[in-house]
Amino acid sequence: MERKTLLTHCTDAPGLISKITNICYKHQLNIIHNNEFVDNTSGHFFMRTELEGYFNDTTLLADLNNALPSGAKHKLIDSARKRIVILVTKEAHCLGDILMKTYDGSLDVEIAAVVGNYDKLQNLTEKFEIPYHHVSHEGLNRQEHEQKMLEAIEPYHPDFLVLAKYMRVLTPGFVEQFHHKIINIHHSFLPAFIGAKPYQQAYERGVKIIGATAHFVTNDLDEGPIIKQDVIPVDHTFSAQDMAQAGRDVEKNVLSKALNKVINDHVFVYGNKTVIL
Repeated sequence: MERKTLLTHCTDAPGLISKITNICYKHQLNIIHNNEFVDNTSGHFFMRTELEGYFNDTTLLADLNNALPSGAKHKLIDSARKRIVILVTKEAHCLGDILMKTYDGSLDVEIAAVVGNYDKLQNLTEKFEIPYHHVSHEGLNRQEHEQKMLEAIEPYHPDFLVLAKYMRVLTPGFVEQFHHKIINIHHSFLPAFIGAKPYQQAYERGVKIIGATAHFVTNDLDEGPIIKQDVIPVDHTFSAQDMAQAGRDVEKNVLSKALNKVINDHVFVYGNKTVIL
């Protein structure tokens, strides 16, 4: 007996839920959980179905392909734990939160390795018996550094890369190798205050809330599909440094919640947006 998750999205049409569930019944699969959503603006249908049973993936997907509208996308994902590699620079709060939540089981993911362009977080990582690779950027151009990063990452075959306050902009060549597989935490409430020093930007604007945004990385800086956002209140007494300090908690919480949704196959990427079921 296996458990798998079926993700389907296509042009909306009458009877889609019935067609999908009837095909699952035909294959003697038990539906554990099901969610669906229709974007009425674009006329697009999304459905996430958790299934249990004995699977013939090829036949099941072929039956779905025959029953659903032309251009439909569907994939069947097994229940194995996802593997991630975490990229870091110097700040510990996001990495530490993921390490602790993985350790206590509240985040069900395998951390294959941590890769950093400084060695500051090596001791923290190795306390959890996870390999740490220090890949310094000093004396290298961006492409040379990223090639060395790839050499450290590739042996682990990660499902996702997590940028836990990794403070370097990735080149298009790097991003293309992990299409919609790189999750970043940005220390502001995007699309506001993108780029460098967002808390200083927020302070100068006199904002009353600060937030964090977890998103997939694309070649448009800080403009990839958003997975999770949250905010906390601030007021005129907060300096830019106070805002940055207060923002660390919201950053780590948003990143771990976003990662949890992604690794459990709740996220559809559609255009430059996400649908989370």
